Amino acid sequence: MDLNSASTVVLQVLTQATSQDTTVLKPAEEQLKQWETQPGFYSVLLNIFTNHTLDINVRWLAVLYFKNGIDRYWRRVAPHALSEEEKTTLRAGLITNFNEPINQIATQIAVLIAKVARLDCPRQWPELIPTLIESVKVQDDLRQHRALLTFYHVTKTLASKRLAADRKLFYDLASGIYTFACSLWNHHTDTFLQQVSSGNEAAVLSALERTLLSLKVLRKLTVNGFVEPHKNIEVMGFLHGIFERLKQFLECSRNIGTDNMCRDRLEKTIILFTKVLLDFLDQHPFSFTPLIQRSLEFSVSYVFTEIGEGVTFERFIVQCMNLIKMIVKNYAYKPSKNFEDSSPETLEAHKIKMAFFTYPTLTEICRRLVSHYFLLTEEELTMWEEDPEGFTVEETGGDSWKYSLRPCTEVLFIDIFHEYNQTLTPVLLEMMQTLQGPTNVEDMNALLIKDAVYNAVGLAAYELFDSVDFDQWFKNQLLPELQVIHNRYKPLRRRVIWLIGQWISVKFKSDLRPMLYEAICNLLQDQDLVVLFLNCSLPVDDFEFRTDQFLPYLETMFTLLFQLLQQVTECDTKMHVLHVLSCVIERVNMQIRPYVGCLVQYLPLLWKQSEEHNMLRCAILTTLIHLVQGLGADSKNLYPFLLPVIQLSTDVSQPPHVYLLEDGLELWLVTLENSPCIAPELLRIFQNMSPLLELSSENLRTCFKIINGYIFLSSTEFLQTYAVGLCQSFCELLKEITTEGQVQVLKVVENALKVNPVLGPQMFQPILPCVFRGIIEGERYPVVMSTYLGVMGRVLLQNASFFSSLLNEMAHKFNQEMDQLLGNMIEMWVDRMDNITQPERRKLSALALLSLLPSDNSQFC
Repeated sequence: MDLNSASTVVLQVLTQATSQDTTVLKPAEEQLKQWETQPGFYSVLLNIFTNHTLDINVRWLAVLYFKNGIDRYWRRVAPHALSEEEKTTLRAGLITNFNEPINQIATQIAVLIAKVARLDCPRQWPELIPTLIESVKVQDDLRQHRALLTFYHVTKTLASKRLAADRKLFYDLASGIYTFACSLWNHHTDTFLQQVSSGNEAAVLSALERTLLSLKVLRKLTVNGFVEPHKNIEVMGFLHGIFERLKQFLECSRNIGTDNMCRDRLEKTIILFTKVLLDFLDQHPFSFTPLIQRSLEFSVSYVFTEIGEGVTFERFIVQCMNLIKMIVKNYAYKPSKNFEDSSPETLEAHKIKMAFFTYPTLTEICRRLVSHYFLLTEEELTMWEEDPEGFTVEETGGDSWKYSLRPCTEVLFIDIFHEYNQTLTPVLLEMMQTLQGPTNVEDMNALLIKDAVYNAVGLAAYELFDSVDFDQWFKNQLLPELQVIHNRYKPLRRRVIWLIGQWISVKFKSDLRPMLYEAICNLLQDQDLVVLFLNCSLPVDDFEFRTDQFLPYLETMFTLLFQLLQQVTECDTKMHVLHVLSCVIERVNMQIRPYVGCLVQYLPLLWKQSEEHNMLRCAILTTLIHLVQGLGADSKNLYPFLLPVIQLSTDVSQPPHVYLLEDGLELWLVTLENSPCIAPELLRIFQNMSPLLELSSENLRTCFKIINGYIFLSSTEFLQTYAVGLCQSFCELLKEITTEGQVQVLKVVENALKVNPVLGPQMFQPILPCVFRGIIEGERYPVVMSTYLGVMGRVLLQNASFFSSLLNEMAHKFNQEMDQLLGNMIEMWVDRMDNITQPERRKLSALALLSLLPSDNSQFC
C-alpha cells in the first residue's frame, strides 16, 4: 500500500466509518476489514491518528483499528503478519512525539504502545524504556504527562507477564529503573504538596495527576519487580515512606473541597497508597514483616481513634480494615501447633502481631466496631423505613465487603473475634449483660446500641457457643422483644429475628421451635415488617427440623409466604422467598398438597414476568422441582405449564439455557420420576436431548438418568421414536468420552435390553459390535469390561437369536469360524468374571453362560 496515495483513500473510508448512516457505515467497515492484511495499512493509520488537525472521531477510529491489528497481526507466527521492516517503522513512529492533546486518544495510544511492548520489549524494542525515561524529564507539561501515561501502561503490561523468562526480564528492568521511578514520584509528590497551599486548582490537579501516574508505575515495580524485595533498600525505603506520605495527603484533604476533580484525584491517590501495601502483603508476606507494626499502628489509629476524624473517607477506612484483616488472617504469619515446626519468618511475624494486639488494643477495636461502625445511620434508617425491601436487598448483596463499609466492618469483626476469641468473648458478654431487659422506646440511641450488640452476637455465634445460654436468652429476652409492637422498635425486631436465624443452626433447643414458628407467623402478618423475614434463616433448612412440630403452622406460614411473594417487587427478594418456599415444600413433602393451589396458579404469571431475569427463573425451576416431588403423580396436572418450561430451559438453541439448563434438566428428571405414564407432550420434549449429548458437558450424568427414565417409563414407544438418533449420538460420544462416561452410555443400553429384550438389541445394534470386540480383546478397564459383559449377558440370555446373528457378523469381521470366536469370547468372559463386583451382574453372567450349555457348539464338548 503506497502511503501517499493510500492516505487520502483510507482517511475517506475512516470518515465514512464514523457515520451514523448504516448504508455508509457498513461498506466502509467492510473495506477497512479488507485492508487489515494489506502491507502499509498500519503505517497509514499511524499517520492519521498522529495528525492533530483531523477530526477527533476519525483519529479515534484509526487508533482502535491499529490497536486491534496488534492483537491479530503483530506476532511473527500470525497469519498475514506484519513485516519486520514495517514493524520497525511503526515502533519508531509511536514514540517520536508524546504530544497527543485529547485525553481519550492519548490513553488508547499508551495502551497500544504497551501491547507492542508486551511482544517486543526489550529484545526488538530496546529503545522504548530509555525514550520514555527521557520524555518524562522534559519540562513541557503535555509531553511529560503523555510520556508518564505511556510509561505506566508499559510497566503495567510487562508486569503482567508470567513466563519465567519474561519475569526475569521484568526483574532486570525493575532493578534498572527503580531509583529513577522513586525520584520521579518524590519529585511530583513534593510539587503537589507545594501547590496545595497556593490555591491554584489547575496547578494542583496537574501535579496530582503526575503523582498518581508515577505512583502507579512504582506500584507495579515494587510488587512485581523483585524476587526478594525486602533485600532492596530502596524498595523498603519507599514502602516505609508511604505512611508519612499518606498522613500528608490526608491532611491535604482539609484544604481541598469535596465537590471538585482535585478531591476525586486526591482520594484515588490515597487509595492507591493502600493498594500498594495490600498488593505487597499479598505477594510478599514475609518481605512485608518489617511493615506489620507500622501498618497496624497507622490503620488502627486512623480507623479506631480520633486521629482519623475529619480526614478519613469511607473507601479509605475500608482499605485500612482490609489491611488489618489481611495481617490478622495471613497464613504465613500463623505458626504451627508445634512452634518448633514453624519457620523463623513466621515466628517473627507472629511475635509482632501478638505484641501489637494487646488486651487494651483488642478491647478498643471491638468496642469501636460495635458501638461506632455497627450503628445504623440516619440514612440507613430512613431507607429502611421508606423502602425496606430495597434496603434488605442492598444489605445482603453479594461479595461486597471489599468495597462497602458495613460488610467490611462485619468481616473484620468476625476475623478478629475468631483469632482472639478468648480475649474478646468476655468483652462482648459484658456488652450483652448491660443490655438485659426492655429498652426505652423513646431512647433511639439505646435501641441502636442494642441493635449493634445483637449484630455482633449473631456474627460471633460459633465462637460464643460455650459462653451463651441461648435457649434461656431466647425465652427471657429475645422473644419478649419480638412482641414489642412500637414503631421505633421495628429495627430491633428486625435484628432480633436475624440474630435467631444466626443461632438456629448453632445452638437452639428443638422444643423451642414452636415458639419461634409462632413468632415468625406474627412477624409475617405485619405489613411493615414483612421483608425482615429475609434476614432470618427460617428454621426448616437444618438437621434439627421436625415435621410434626412444623405442621400446625404449615398452612399459615405457607399462605403468608405466598402473599409475601406476591407483594415484593425486587428480583432478589422474590428469589429468596422462593428459596424458603422450596425448603418448606421439601421438608413436608406430600403434606404440602392441600396448600399449593395458589402457588401453582401464580408461578406461570411469575415465569412470564421474569423473562428478563434468568436467575429468578432458576429459583422458579428449583421451586417446581420440589413441587413436583411433593405432588408426586398429581404433578401431571402441572404439565400445561411445566412441560413448556422444561422445553425452554433445556433447548440449547435458546439463549436462556446458559442459566437454566442445570435446573431445567433436574426438573425434567423429577417430572419423569413422578409421572404415572408417558404423555405425548413429555415424549416430544426428548427432541432436546440430542444437542445436549453433543455438548458433552457436566450435565451428561443427568441426561443419562433422563434417558433411563424414558426407557423404564415407556420403552417401546420411546425406543421406536428416538432410538435411532440416540444410538447415533451414543456412537459419537463413545469416541471421545471418558471411561466413566462410556460406562454410563453402556448402562443405558443395558437398561434398554433389560426392559425391552426384543426392540433393545435391534435399536442399539450399531453399538453391540463395539461391545463384542471389547470382550474379545480384553478391555483393560475392569469397570468397562464388567459393563460390556452385562450388556452381552442381556443379549445372550434374553434374545438368543439376535446373539447368534451378532456372532455370525463378528466372525466375518474377525475372519474366524463362529465356534472359534465364541470359544475365545467364553474364555475371556470366564477369565474376567472377577471384574464383575455387583452380585446381580455376576448372576447375570453366570446365567448367560449357562444358557449356552444346551447348545451343540463344539466348544462345550
